[in-house]
Amino acid sequence: MKKVLFALAILVSFAIKGQAFQVPAHVDVCVYGGTSAGVIAAYTAALQKKTVVLVEPGQRLGGLSSGGLGFTDIGNKYVVTGLARDFYRRIGQHYGRFEQWIFEPGVAEAAFLAYIKRAGVKVLYGKRLNKVDKAGTVIQAVHLENTDGSGGLVPLKAQQFIDCSYEGDLMAKAGVSYTTGREPNSLYNETVNGVQLKDKHQFPEGVDPYRIPGKPESGLLWGISKGTLQESGSGDDKIQAYNFRICLTNVPANRLPVTRPADYDPARYELLLRYLSVKPTKDLGQILKMDRMPNGKTDINNQGPFSTDMIGMNYDYPNGDYATREKIFKDHVSYTKGLLYFIGNDNRMPPPVREQMLQWGYPKDEYKATGHWTPQLYVREARRMTGAYVMTQANCQRKEVVNDGVGMAAYTMDSHNAQRIVVNGMVKNEGDVQLKGIQPYPVAYRSITPRREECTNLLVPVCLSASHIAYGSIRMEPVFMVLAQSAATAASMAIDGKTGVQDVDIQLLQQRLKDDPLADGTAAEILVDDAEAKIIGGQWEKETAGGYGPTLLVNKEGTEASVQFAPTVTRAGNYAVYFYYPRLQKASAQITVKVFDGTKDLVKTLQAKDIQVTGQTSGEWVSLGMYKLPVGKKAYVEVSNAGANGAIAADAVLFVPVKSSNKR
Repeated sequence: MKKVLFALAILVSFAIKGQAFQVPAHVDVCVYGGTSAGVIAAYTAALQKKTVVLVEPGQRLGGLSSGGLGFTDIGNKYVVTGLARDFYRRIGQHYGRFEQWIFEPGVAEAAFLAYIKRAGVKVLYGKRLNKVDKAGTVIQAVHLENTDGSGGLVPLKAQQFIDCSYEGDLMAKAGVSYTTGREPNSLYNETVNGVQLKDKHQFPEGVDPYRIPGKPESGLLWGISKGTLQESGSGDDKIQAYNFRICLTNVPANRLPVTRPADYDPARYELLLRYLSVKPTKDLGQILKMDRMPNGKTDINNQGPFSTDMIGMNYDYPNGDYATREKIFKDHVSYTKGLLYFIGNDNRMPPPVREQMLQWGYPKDEYKATGHWTPQLYVREARRMTGAYVMTQANCQRKEVVNDGVGMAAYTMDSHNAQRIVVNGMVKNEGDVQLKGIQPYPVAYRSITPRREECTNLLVPVCLSASHIAYGSIRMEPVFMVLAQSAATAASMAIDGKTGVQDVDIQLLQQRLKDDPLADGTAAEILVDDAEAKIIGGQWEKETAGGYGPTLLVNKEGTEASVQFAPTVTRAGNYAVYFYYPRLQKASAQITVKVFDGTKDLVKTLQAKDIQVTGQTSGEWVSLGMYKLPVGKKAYVEVSNAGANGAIAADAVLFVPVKSSNKR
């Protein structure tokens, strides 16, 4: 029947990146939102031999991952598995490394497009949701309209739907329960949800909020609301600030100047001058968080109390119609481009800061279709599903551990400011929370599925079911990709089993994700973490921060010490072997590693000066070479402190099967 329906494709063609295809009347899986999660979900479903259409309202795939967020927020690389990990490996191949977590927007977009091409996924660009047909708990079809408002509606039927949008539009139009804003601490017995007035990204004392200092009757400066500070921990409908992750370049041959926007208003930035009068700086990095990308580019994020975050200007975005969102998007563009121009050109700014800013401009080779500016607003949080299970602070702190995990998270519980108000006569930002020390924890399958009584053929891996503060830890691009692969695998299992998504066998799903991490039958790599390693001798301290996975072993003594990592090899063959090298205080200049392949051993001395640990990661995988390993536990890698002159770590060893062909 499926083949008949597919053959009866409706005769409507759409231009797709220079190509055209006919939208079928019916597919197995419809993925809405061409974010990083959307690409991975569509790719996974296609590899499961399912017919797939990926619907993207814009003209670019990858969401934030190709939209400027190249300085990847990770937390702990241990949680990045499957195709998400494969993505960062493919980025690494581009830059001549094993993995790469810092990358240019165009490189990321090319990687996502390669996934689409490899699996033959049909992408429908420039289409957005208009309405959803639903019978009982089953979505029957979505009706799509042109994003530019032209033309009529096009129906698309599917057996399973996956909402990978940052806004949760499909979820909402399908009648699934959701929430926005911040819950009170009391709702889920949390401590850092709701209203929080803290000191991070905060104005110091003495920054006057009024147009005429000391005169409330003169009115507030731009960007300050008339709201009042509510009780700590109380809930509200305020949304943490959005911004753009800005790609600039300081390479003259590739640089376009930051020009004055048509609607430029320097009064918008008066508060920045007030702040600098109280806390002067000569460093542009105190105003813009300028993380460096390859080839002289940046990923700029918010820094300090007045920066790229447009605080309090996005409240209407999550539930807003398309026109409302477009206005908010344009307002953010105007504010941000104006801020960059103001910093570099307003004579009231400190001269050293102006001079530094003028070294940067828009890159000619990025975002060519959108005037060298990213089309992706950083929608940090919009709708959050109220699903079968709500992830909370207790999950993030492992006080409550679910047994239906289909992905892991490990990032700081992180919220940006939600409002800028007057407190005791001075301007203050409210809402920023950064609770660190989060160990890897599982994210429940139930948190990406709606309640059974609401919808049985929808999965939501991005706007998943979580409290505001728990979402702040989960909402990282790598985690979205991991959960999207899990969602697509579950959707395929539901189709094959003719069940609702709530009835998918969780243990079987977990096993499939473990056994087939690339969704293509490729043998899984073998990770031996320190918890599975054998201490041969010496004094080793178990630490819980800075390594790969929950713990790492550290030796700081001079007496002979070693740890052995033995993989259980189920398929004999060639394996590339890697040793995880974390950052350590007072680290040794060298580490001695012995690799035994089951027949002979090879001793290697790793020099710390030769190992490049990139800025936002806890450590890096260091190649130990390629070895032919037999079945069983005959082979091992042994880490020792022989010749060490400082601390060494025995953290993790990775055995990656090497295919005879590079094609995947």
